[in-house]
Amino acid sequence: MAFKRNVIRFKLKATGAAFLISAIPAFATDYKMTTPIPAEITTPDSVDTRIGKLEYFDGVPTEDTARKVFDQIDFSRGVETFLNGIPGASMVALRAANRAVGTVDGTIGIFQDLMDSKSLFLTANTESIYYASWIDLKDGPVVIESPPKVLGVVNDFWFRYVTDLGNAGPDKGKGGKYLILPPGYQGKVPKGYFVYRSQTFGNLVLGRGFTVNGSAKVAADAIKQKMRIYPLSEAGKTHAAKFVDLSGHEVNTVHANDFRFYEELNQIVQEEPEDSYGPDMMGLFNAIGMVKGKPFAPDERMKAILTDAVAVGNATARAIDFRGRAEDASIYSDRHWNTPFIGGSYQWLTPGGARNFDARTMFFYAATVNTPAMTVAMPGIGSQYASVNLDAEGKPFDGAKTYRLHVPAKVPAKDFWSIVIYDTQTRSMLQTDQQFPSLSSEKDLKKNADGSTDIVFSPEKPADTTNWVQTIPGKSWFTIFRLYGPLEPWFDKSWKLEDFVEAK
Repeated sequence: MAFKRNVIRFKLKATGAAFLISAIPAFATDYKMTTPIPAEITTPDSVDTRIGKLEYFDGVPTEDTARKVFDQIDFSRGVETFLNGIPGASMVALRAANRAVGTVDGTIGIFQDLMDSKSLFLTANTESIYYASWIDLKDGPVVIESPPKVLGVVNDFWFRYVTDLGNAGPDKGKGGKYLILPPGYQGKVPKGYFVYRSQTFGNLVLGRGFTVNGSAKVAADAIKQKMRIYPLSEAGKTHAAKFVDLSGHEVNTVHANDFRFYEELNQIVQEEPEDSYGPDMMGLFNAIGMVKGKPFAPDERMKAILTDAVAVGNATARAIDFRGRAEDASIYSDRHWNTPFIGGSYQWLTPGGARNFDARTMFFYAATVNTPAMTVAMPGIGSQYASVNLDAEGKPFDGAKTYRLHVPAKVPAKDFWSIVIYDTQTRSMLQTDQQFPSLSSEKDLKKNADGSTDIVFSPEKPADTTNWVQTIPGKSWFTIFRLYGPLEPWFDKSWKLEDFVEAK
């Protein structure tokens, strides 16, 4: 049977790198096995996209197109590595801080006179007696003797929950001995401990005691008397107290936002089991050059791409935190206050079990500690948090301006409430002339006749103002309102926080 041949005329460039198509074959019914091909499964010879014009010879990318898409995928993976790696990089920064002040190998850091704004620590508060230590399980299991009446937690190197200590833990605030086992541990597990296994060798122990009538002494003394960390191999021995007072120290626990971020993250990739963050995440890190057992040494092209990617990743995290688009982050439909726990899950899962990546980024870019105790929504139990980045008009806070926050009477907090302001750059306490950039109902706040409270935020203290928090001209800020022992009117929203209003 005779048939016609379609003629394709093309000109090969001298480099052999690209084809210029002068005629597209129209096979129609020229061949025995020809069938109609749906247009949607084919690729045009040329497509305009956000990364430029993409060109093909019958679906085969030109060399220039291949270069563009490989640059794009390397860039995209660099951005995703930043966003998904924030919890790990934050842990690397926390470990570096613990090593710098010597709070490792059983030595515990404690802010016995409370944490002030000299410490760069993501959205810490000024009311808790914080304690922290870094534990390494590479030499075997570690024992933690937890003191009574604290809220403590152990998180692994990827900031995943291992166990609670204290009030939210199995010791129920009475104090107890915890045994943390390393990955792959096959040894004997003795009795007499609350036993938990970590997925990583590196782990953070972090907790807080509580002030009594505004004083930190009782809780600080109890922590120093009762808390101990030591290897299981030394169980049964007497362990002396090993504490470092960190109050007033300059401590940086915040990860980098430039190319050094990837170098921080690579520390975990090299030190921990390859499956410690799951195959998908580790595959993402491998794709940009972080491979266990190999040096992370991107060439000039890749380093330029990753430098760009970390800038976009950082911008993305900041957009999620400070100009978020998630409707379910809003506490009220008519105000700007947000919850840091979208969906009420400490694993940032949707009701269907999917990971809400933006919710996880929103939390870990601005905060630390991962425990289900943070998301408990029970009247009178634990604490609740509300953050705000914008004033009543939806504008970011300007440190040169004066704002007023009206806190209605009868704040639904069984214990007390507080408000702390933070630097938008460091996400740590704003460093001003005030040691503690905060106010608390535990302190001597001036109330209005109806029981409400007005607080002024400005660079200079107004002459007629008692309740004042200092800001800095030329800097922005954001704030977190905390309720300790939140009561039902907070949960059913019969009591509401008002937006900040600029005093004009």
